[in-house]
Amino acid sequence: MASSSRRVRAFKRWMKSQGIEYSDALHFKDDPEQGISVIALCDLKEGDVVATIPKNACLTVKTSGARDIIESAGLCGYLGLSVALMYERSLGHHSPWSGYLQLLPHHESLPFLWSVDEVDSLLSGTELHKTIKQDKPLIYEDWKESILPLLDSTPLKFKSEFFGVEEYFAAKSLIASRSFEIDDYHGFGMVPLADLFNHKTGAEDVHFTSTSSDHESHSDADDNYNVHADAGDDEISTENSQLDREESFVSSIGKNSSGGSDLESSSVSGEDPAVLQMIMVKDVAVGIEVFNTYGLLGNAALLHRYGFTEPDNLYDIVNVDLELVLQCCSPLFSSRHSRARLSLWRRLGYSGCVSQDSEYFEITSDGEPQSELLILLYIMLLPEDAYHKLDLTVSTAGSQDDTISVCLSEKYNIPLEKATEMIKELLLTESVCKALYSLADLRESFYATNSKNNDMEALRTCSIRDSKLIVTSLRDEISILSDLHRWTDLISMMETTIWRLDLYG
Repeated sequence: MASSSRRVRAFKRWMKSQGIEYSDALHFKDDPEQGISVIALCDLKEGDVVATIPKNACLTVKTSGARDIIESAGLCGYLGLSVALMYERSLGHHSPWSGYLQLLPHHESLPFLWSVDEVDSLLSGTELHKTIKQDKPLIYEDWKESILPLLDSTPLKFKSEFFGVEEYFAAKSLIASRSFEIDDYHGFGMVPLADLFNHKTGAEDVHFTSTSSDHESHSDADDNYNVHADAGDDEISTENSQLDREESFVSSIGKNSSGGSDLESSSVSGEDPAVLQMIMVKDVAVGIEVFNTYGLLGNAALLHRYGFTEPDNLYDIVNVDLELVLQCCSPLFSSRHSRARLSLWRRLGYSGCVSQDSEYFEITSDGEPQSELLILLYIMLLPEDAYHKLDLTVSTAGSQDDTISVCLSEKYNIPLEKATEMIKELLLTESVCKALYSLADLRESFYATNSKNNDMEALRTCSIRDSKLIVTSLRDEISILSDLHRWTDLISMMETTIWRLDLYG
């Protein structure tokens, strides 16, 4: 195994001075292009405690030398931590965290740091395009309203060159991609050593456990803490939710709503209540990288929060706006027709996912459309007599539950239980399939003109240093592959369904 780099050796000396303990079985590999990763020097077993990190060694508002100024200004969350990080950076080697800070990059290449032209050209058509364009001015407003006044009130304490808007954006990128929620007392913080473990979706090797103490936390000893700071909880701006749709990504796959692995509390006798522990949750063989996980996130969420994507991410989701569905129907039907059918759909108790300013439907990684979308298209395409019959049923029925299933049961002359069980298959009539084809074509048209093959070739040939090219070449995962490939899967599913429907006459 290659020897540690100079900065890693300095970091190890700093950890020792701060009481941070870690297993000799961990090797910190410092690659000039890919950054630091943690490799097992010998076989690690489930249950092994591989690191113990005192909470006081974490960089938080409570531990920073700027605590009084931050709290006097009423700053908390990401804003407060940003000031703490910028302040400690301004101290250089005089900061208690200098040995840790020298290991960090100046910034992470999160999309809100990209230029407007880069956002427009590289993220066109993806779930992030609109979100990132909203992020940038909101982050600037945070700096102008909350950080800039501190320079006038504490001119001798804060060096202006370390608190400019560019430095604030850089600090925000580090916090968004690296910070953890420690406990109720410390709040969000930078956790040395913990942030060196790379993410792998659905492949957690280490789990972080915190213990509570009365003097540090105002929560009970059995409170759960969320490990990796989630932009969905505090967002990129402290006052605004920037990626509401990520919350629907979460709900659709049933994962922890924090977007990170759990930082559980423990009251085991003999444990130090002021430390975090890193415990192996499965065996890792010698020579293999040890991974943390930030949750079961699609690539749009990973890129937005952490600045990277993963190939073949099974948790990707493509969104289709309700307005796009209505636009797709406009060549076929009058606006009056569409409004009436949409109204009936709502009276049946259906709705799409809702973000701040739009209603939309989700297509999962295996190409399965949200049931509510299929029901809406089915109602839109009903013949007039069938529509009026359904409308009358809804108007006269005491309950609207299972109305669609009842209609499908009667149409195909099958038991209600069977219709309820097969509702998606039964809704995929030939006309609904054609509508989905058209909707897929319209959704695809939003993307940049590069083909999927061109994107894959660009990814294959680019340097690891071309971070923006890498993450946006992997927009196949956010967009083109997440769309075309999945829609292909969807069409295959539809063709099978049509064949199955033939069995019912």
